[in-house]
Amino acid sequence: MNAVVATSVFGAFMVATVVLGLLAVRGRGNRGRDGLAEWSVGGRSLGTVFIWVLMAGEGYTSFSYLGAAGWGYNYGAPVLYVVAYMSCGYAVGYVVGPMLWAYARRHGLVGITDMVAHRFGRPWLGALVAVLATVFLLPYIQLQITGMGVVVSTISYGAISLNWAYFIAFAVTTGFVVVSGLRGSAWVSVLKDVLVIATLGFLALYVPMHYFDGYGPFLDRLVTGKSEWLTFPGHGDSGLGQAWFITTSFLNSLTVVIFPTTVAGYLGAKNADVLRRNAMWLPAYNVLLFVPMLLGMAALFVVPGLVGAESNLALFELVVDSLPAWAVGVIGVAAALSSIVPMAVFMLVIGTMWGRSVLSLVPRWQQRQKGAAQTVVVAAGVIALVLTYTEPNTLVRLSLISYEGMAQLLPMVLLGLMWRRLTLLGAMAGLGVGVGVVCGFVFTGNDPVWGVNAGIVALGANLAVALAVTYAGPREHDDRPDGDVLARDEPGERRGAAESRRPELSGVGVSEASDAPAGA
Repeated sequence: MNAVVATSVFGAFMVATVVLGLLAVRGRGNRGRDGLAEWSVGGRSLGTVFIWVLMAGEGYTSFSYLGAAGWGYNYGAPVLYVVAYMSCGYAVGYVVGPMLWAYARRHGLVGITDMVAHRFGRPWLGALVAVLATVFLLPYIQLQITGMGVVVSTISYGAISLNWAYFIAFAVTTGFVVVSGLRGSAWVSVLKDVLVIATLGFLALYVPMHYFDGYGPFLDRLVTGKSEWLTFPGHGDSGLGQAWFITTSFLNSLTVVIFPTTVAGYLGAKNADVLRRNAMWLPAYNVLLFVPMLLGMAALFVVPGLVGAESNLALFELVVDSLPAWAVGVIGVAAALSSIVPMAVFMLVIGTMWGRSVLSLVPRWQQRQKGAAQTVVVAAGVIALVLTYTEPNTLVRLSLISYEGMAQLLPMVLLGLMWRRLTLLGAMAGLGVGVGVVCGFVFTGNDPVWGVNAGIVALGANLAVALAVTYAGPREHDDRPDGDVLARDEPGERRGAAESRRPELSGVGVSEASDAPAGA
């Protein structure tokens, strides 16, 4: 009976999710070439509320219910790096977000692959970055499929097997994103956030009261019995000390602003001020992250002895153990939507990158970029699902380098858009060295290295090589003015010109757009 009640609640909310996605795009026809901009960046028309819930949804994934609780259960204090880097990343995004938005708006671009291709005037460079970014993003899709599968199986009290739960996660998300695109993800994020805030707020009060008679007894027991979890490097020989915490927070705060999914959120905004307001309000959402972290440590006393992947279920062990089935179902829906929204954006971004920067190089696909992107969405989801069934460790191993690998695009994207002297050869050489170094450290088990995040060591080597090759080599000849090459955000400029409904460009090379102000 518990399984029937919980799965019925879950099924009802999944239907509501699909309906919301359909309502989001009702009456909105194709805009621009094949409607790619409408599908991939919401027609660049999302306001403050939708951008806030969308970008909060990207940051608040199934990791927040499973991994954050698991890290709290296994290590303790080091898990706070998530709150640190996301809050610092929003501060960096206050500056970078409007800059990238203005650049993309001015030249009719829909992602970072477009941006690097336009900056260096090489369409093939966008295709190369798309392939590299896909390698780093696919593990996130697999992890969200796995996370949602675990949630569905758990809240059904084992009635739904993991294999069927994985398929449900794939089917719901793929169908949803193909039809509704970024706008649908933003609409569903509203439902997700209401449930996340409500369920985590309830659990923050319920668990300490139910199991410990209040926060005072719980915290006293935590301090006296598990003090190792409250200091760096946390419990066990993790190597996650203060130097690791600082370097990881710094690296991730820079990387998150150029992460393709974050950039998709930036480009969906109707103007740059939406992004500035968003950057100020988003850190407030991070307060919720303390709840699963704290409840993970509470589970140390309630369900001791969880090892390996079992520790990721620390929070749900508390939920299933003490709450009625309908409440388990609602909390499961919040966790599932925390997988669906970011997974949808990951799949959408991969589709957009390939439709715009890879398949568009084939003449027959140039006029059908949206269709190509939607096809790639399905293909990416199928690949992630098949590997989840057959080779689950393949993408898990790749996930070890996902964030640190994506960080190696920082010089090419950010430095390249702010400093014209950076050459294509310098950017490529730095990228190759950075990716090679980070793969070498991670896959040989040397991360952290010398107590710091291996990604920041690789980024240092990347930047050094990029600068050395740039200064040692010849200057590149490019007749375009600075305003057509570099990204700028000037708050004083009027936004009205930005709303002039510029046609989206189908190519990824040098734009023939007019010289509208970069801050438009």
